Amino acid sequence: MTVVEDRVAPTPSGAGAKTVASLARDWAQKDPNHIAFREKDFGIWQEYSWADAWELIEVAAHGLLSLGVEVGDRVTIHAEDRPEWVILDIAAVAVRGITVGLYPTNPAAEVEYMLQDSGAVVHLVEDQEQVDKVFEIDPSKIPSVRSLIYVEPRGFSDFTDERLIFWENFLEAGRQHRAANPGAVAARMAAAEDDDVMTLVYTSGTTGPPKGAMLTNANSMYAMNKIIDEKRAYPDNTAPNTSDQILTYLPLCHVAERIFSTWTMLSGGPTLNFAESIETVAINLREIQPTLFFAVPRIWERLHAGVQIRGSDATRFKALWLGMAMKAADKIGKAKVENGGNHTAQSRILHWIFYPLVFRALQERVGLRHCRRASSGAAPIAPEVLQFFMGIGVDVYELYGMTENSAVATVNYPGRTKLGTVGEAYDDIGLRIDEETGEIQTKHPGVFKGYWNKPDKTAETFTEDGWLKTGDVGEWVDGTHVKIVDRMKDIIITSGGKNISPSEIENSLKASPFIKEAMVIGDGRKYLTALIGIELDVVGDWALRKNIPYTTYRDLTEKAEVLEMVQNIVDETNGKFARVEGIKKFRMIPKELDHEDGELTATQKLKRSAMLDMFGDLVESMY
Repeated sequence: MTVVEDRVAPTPSGAGAKTVASLARDWAQKDPNHIAFREKDFGIWQEYSWADAWELIEVAAHGLLSLGVEVGDRVTIHAEDRPEWVILDIAAVAVRGITVGLYPTNPAAEVEYMLQDSGAVVHLVEDQEQVDKVFEIDPSKIPSVRSLIYVEPRGFSDFTDERLIFWENFLEAGRQHRAANPGAVAARMAAAEDDDVMTLVYTSGTTGPPKGAMLTNANSMYAMNKIIDEKRAYPDNTAPNTSDQILTYLPLCHVAERIFSTWTMLSGGPTLNFAESIETVAINLREIQPTLFFAVPRIWERLHAGVQIRGSDATRFKALWLGMAMKAADKIGKAKVENGGNHTAQSRILHWIFYPLVFRALQERVGLRHCRRASSGAAPIAPEVLQFFMGIGVDVYELYGMTENSAVATVNYPGRTKLGTVGEAYDDIGLRIDEETGEIQTKHPGVFKGYWNKPDKTAETFTEDGWLKTGDVGEWVDGTHVKIVDRMKDIIITSGGKNISPSEIENSLKASPFIKEAMVIGDGRKYLTALIGIELDVVGDWALRKNIPYTTYRDLTEKAEVLEMVQNIVDETNGKFARVEGIKKFRMIPKELDHEDGELTATQKLKRSAMLDMFGDLVESMY
């Protein structure tokens, strides 16, 4: 067992525990004019200085007190990423409340479950669409919800529910409360304790109802210390600072986005830029050109596919140059993979030649020309995608963690990267791989307090000697780096007794820009099959260039040319694996998968059991 050392600075006596709220207050005091965050409003970026941000946070905190929020009360937020999300999140912590984030795509049934399970007293909704989900719920089932704060006023004029409060009116109530009780928020902050639960992060619910993981103030400070402030994790050995720019676009209720946006902003002072929506990420990336960028594999795959689409649509002259550059990028990427992420003499020369000719413009188009630290996490990613970005000069470092350990587990360091692994354990943390099951287990001060109102589930998550069971199967590579094999529950055991990791095969398929979803099947079967979903934009563009007419998504998936193209991708993937791991048959998923239809979790992960139920006939047709 590795000795655990907590390097978080102790809290000064009488000052209250260090929290995200105290960090925001400190920035307002030491650098009030620096831009904390920006949002785009009617095409213009609106800026909030730290002085502006803290004023709004403090007023919102007083607003919560005016609504009767007590220590430990839950404040839920159901909105896209926007300043109000961050303001209310930090304000809730300031009054020792507990923030609970909901995914914007959560349907009414899931909203009901999370409001009921958390016992929320204040619920913020972004607009009429989100409040309608609340109004579908019988109020008697969520009796704790006393106040519904709404941000966008359009469509609310006809509502008479006495729980409704417009955001601006909520802030005004906060100003009045501050005038009457000027020291109330400061007193709550001074009483804050390290062990206070500051947020509930609900798990994705792939195997059952979501569980609220309790993260404390100490957990968040430890994550900042390990993940954000670790200088060795940055190629230039410089931790995030006030010169950095961040684009936030993934749901803030996800622990990874909270760490790499809000908590990074609070820890080092970078400016946080709110993307207009998940659909505009590519556009906003080009506008902001962030210096720090975190993305889940789906985003990296989309950016990778975008480059390939532009290449296929380029003029003959540009296509010639791009083709030469892509061959060079392939050589550069392979060389860096074999050299721990470092250039060889040959790869450096190739980079010098093609950077001014192609790579610089390509980085600019992708939006990562100034990016000094790019990361991928939250799910496995195909090594081919990372190798591509390495080749064009954007090194993407894969890391690993989970909600229950505040995302503190492993990271690939510059110069010591091993592609196909999630890196090395952070210094001074406990990380081991169980010899019998192969499960990765961790033990350090970032490990969560437990699941909200579920002591039995909490107990199941820990070993007898107190280690957190991640549920991920891993193996050591060269004794230093960890490779994720798969989730324990997803390992396929064929009728012949062969253990197979489906995620590696699925990620290889999804490395193709034409494939959006892939689900390998074969548990208890004689051979492997797959359900495959296409990337509509990419395949649609391909079909148009080949003069293949189509009307709908389903119609496109049924075209003989598309089936042949997918078969070629499957054959190419089969060539990378042992014969027993080859996909013998596949079927096309006839629709785009959706969270609200129950096929995906809020984090866009496949719900395998739901997929088997919904597309059971397709599966059985392959056997």
